[in-house]
Amino acid sequence: MTEQRIENVIIVGSGPAGYTAALYTARANLEPLVIEGFAWGGLLQQTTDVENYPGFPDGIMGPEMMQHFRTQAERFGARLETDDATRIEVSREGGLHKVWTGDQLYVTRALILAMGAQHRKLDVPGEAELAGRGVSYCATCDAAFFRQAPTLIVGGGDSAMEEAMFLSKFAAKVAIVHRRDDFRASRIMLERARAIPNIEWLTPYVVEEFSGENGSLSVARLRNTADGSSRELEVTGAFIAIGHEPQSQLVVGQVETDAAGYVVTKGRSTLTGIPGVFAAGDLVDHTYRQAVTAAGSGCQGALDAEWYLRDTPFPLSEAEIAEAAAGASA
Repeated sequence: MTEQRIENVIIVGSGPAGYTAALYTARANLEPLVIEGFAWGGLLQQTTDVENYPGFPDGIMGPEMMQHFRTQAERFGARLETDDATRIEVSREGGLHKVWTGDQLYVTRALILAMGAQHRKLDVPGEAELAGRGVSYCATCDAAFFRQAPTLIVGGGDSAMEEAMFLSKFAAKVAIVHRRDDFRASRIMLERARAIPNIEWLTPYVVEEFSGENGSLSVARLRNTADGSSRELEVTGAFIAIGHEPQSQLVVGQVETDAAGYVVTKGRSTLTGIPGVFAAGDLVDHTYRQAVTAAGSGCQGALDAEWYLRDTPFPLSEAEIAEAAAGASA
């Protein structure tokens, strides 16, 4: 039987929030372990040019940026486990928290959750193939690439209206495609969007397929949900704004989550309701969902975890030590 190492901090997730938390905790000599996952880097791994992150005046490719984040965290001693967390068990009393990757168990005094969120997809032909080549999930990120171009937004909520209004400042035309004639968006958001002359409304339609020429989006095929008729729309940009899915499945029922599945934190902190468990980045963020805000949130999570470890006495009982050691041989 080998003795189970008890970590100071485990970070689950590897987007801007996870790697920033790793950087800060590593520089605090906490020797963090990052369960970064096989698809490390988060949503920025699916992004091409990033032009709105401070410090990169000429822009940077998303995957390259995440490699910089990763390398910087490693430089200060963060340890990276390129595997997916398959199970998490938190201690409600603030004891040892447990993370599994397959059969491998890790135990930790502090746990930072940074699993992020994923864009909801339409799951139609051409969407995956043309992602980053005309199909996008963030107008705030990518609208400037579509100056004077024909574009569309798919969605009917406030987020879709926000995206459409932002995109309308750049694109020649923005078609809002929605499956119903009525919208979930608030009245004030609809009024604002309807007042913009280069926004048009296509209802009740759904996108059935994206296609392109020379590897870039050129056509969206739509179907009318009322009469079944089809039409083709020539566009070079398509923005999917049908929501996000926070990746909180491993902790639902253990930490507080809201109706949409986002982890709930206390006030402006990253503290959850469980002592020693913190949450950062898009896992908690309904509103902004930008790389820079996620990185800032990761910094907060690291500082909150550091202060928790500094201020919280943590004598292990014989039973806890025995349990941790037993976990190493399980």
